[in-house]
Amino acid sequence: MYNLLLRLGFSSETLNEFAYRISRGSNRTFDSYVRHMWRILSQGTLDTLYMVAFSALFAIILGTAIGLFLYITSKDGIRPMPMLNRVVSVIINIGRSIPFVVLIILVFPLSRHIPFIGTSIGRTAAIVPLTIAAVPFMSRVVESALLELGDGIIEAATSAGATTWQIVSRVILPESAPGLVAGFTLLIINLITFSAMAGVVGSGGLGHLANSYGLQRHRSDVLVYTVIILVIIVQIVQAVGQFISRRLDKR
Repeated sequence: MYNLLLRLGFSSETLNEFAYRISRGSNRTFDSYVRHMWRILSQGTLDTLYMVAFSALFAIILGTAIGLFLYITSKDGIRPMPMLNRVVSVIINIGRSIPFVVLIILVFPLSRHIPFIGTSIGRTAAIVPLTIAAVPFMSRVVESALLELGDGIIEAATSAGATTWQIVSRVILPESAPGLVAGFTLLIINLITFSAMAGVVGSGGLGHLANSYGLQRHRSDVLVYTVIILVIIVQIVQAVGQFISRRLDKR
């Protein structure tokens, strides 16, 4: 980039002065400024993707299972269990009502006692509160997607003598796939936002970068860069999710 800007007519003195001013004196040359920005932004982006990927994986698995359970055991479901359904629904509602910032404070100290984590700070520890926050949300998203299915499809499968597992695996999940993918996309986008919030309390990632550099060191350039990267990631996730959802939609 440095050589490219020189070819475009910028002088080395101008670029170095820009780097010195925008970094508040921490970088005296433009080349060192670019290398420093690349190092911290690439690491912050990788940490964010790491937290979001694993927490999304766990939340999708657990949330889909709970959402299926709520759908199947509802009053008009395949295997009605109204009392148990009500208990699980209340627990999900309680989980959704806890603000994420409060959840981080409550759960982070517990992360060090979980096998394979052993710490209450860092990107791996952040997966725990991110997953706990995402599971109730994912459960309701899955339940809503399944409720959009027509009763005729389920009744036809039941009349044909299909078992509960066959109805779930061959009817419910395939027919609701576009809505589920849209829900997964929304979940990942929310987790990106949550991961930025978790960065404020030491989880790492772009949120931590924006807080430690952008806020505490008054580096507006780092703050702007992190926002741009987060916007790009969200746009990519949204575009990919919409593409997959459209391809799965048979209507």
